[in-house]
Amino acid sequence: MAYPLLWNSIQFDPSLGRVPGRPALTRRLSDLRAAFVNQSACDQILNLGDPAVYQVTQIEDQEGEGQLHYGLGIIMPGKVGDEYYMTKGHLHAWRPAAEVYIGLQGQGFMLLEDERTGKSTALPLSADRVVYVPGHTAHRTINTGNEALVYWGILSSQAGHDYGAKDRYDFRKVIVEIDGEPVVLDRDQYVDRLKADKR
Repeated sequence: MAYPLLWNSIQFDPSLGRVPGRPALTRRLSDLRAAFVNQSACDQILNLGDPAVYQVTQIEDQEGEGQLHYGLGIIMPGKVGDEYYMTKGHLHAWRPAAEVYIGLQGQGFMLLEDERTGKSTALPLSADRVVYVPGHTAHRTINTGNEALVYWGILSSQAGHDYGAKDRYDFRKVIVEIDGEPVVLDRDQYVDRLKADKR
């Protein structure tokens, strides 16, 4: 099937994480409740309101083999208990698809987890960094700074997004603030830490 070639050049505002004239998807804390370990802290915030956690503007003008999609993301600064604001996280529907993230502003991390092996790592993402996400890798972006984290994500037009897989189980690692610094912990280790704090 032949697709028309679309020439385009877009303008964007990196300080606001916006693409003028393009619709943006906003995810609020209520959309992400299940992603946070500390459900009690999440509910306390939700009782006072439902803050926007992040926003993504997808540019999906091109379709067909060899074409690219890209999205401008912005994660607000904030925490739920000790857990920093983050994206929902996802795998690609077409599992072999890789993705590149280009940091524009702020400080944060990409949490990566190989779906096949469970191996996890956290890589820094900031205005001077590019993160490569291999295929078959779940990925979540986390803002560990005091300002908005803004970035581009670039991927195959065939990649798609599979959020359902991460709804059935969550990342094995979390990034939390301890003594004023971001620390990577095993999820189970953080659960035990929260239980100990309640005693």
